[in-house]
Amino acid sequence: MGTRYLLALFLILLVLGFEVQGAPTPQQDEAASPTLFSQMQESLLGYWDSAKNAAQDLYRKTYLPSMDEKIRDVYSKSTAAVTTYTGIFTDQLISMLKGEE
Repeated sequence: MGTRYLLALFLILLVLGFEVQGAPTPQQDEAASPTLFSQMQESLLGYWDSAKNAAQDLYRKTYLPSMDEKIRDVYSKSTAAVTTYTGIFTDQLISMLKGEE
């Protein structure tokens, strides 16, 4: 499972690296040029979209229905256990704070 995360991180960094090199943008008039903040915002949104698309493509390529089922099953069992033990802990805490009646 760790290799998938490493591969996803590598692909995201690779996409971001290619985006930085990217195609040169045409020169604009200085009067009509956007502010530095808006340029940074557009650039970051572009990086985010590229990374998101790369991650989605990677997920689609590595999607395993049986693994998805197992993950959902483990998640539902663990949340049920946490809910149960949280209820027990809350009851114990309330009884300690109230004291014996």
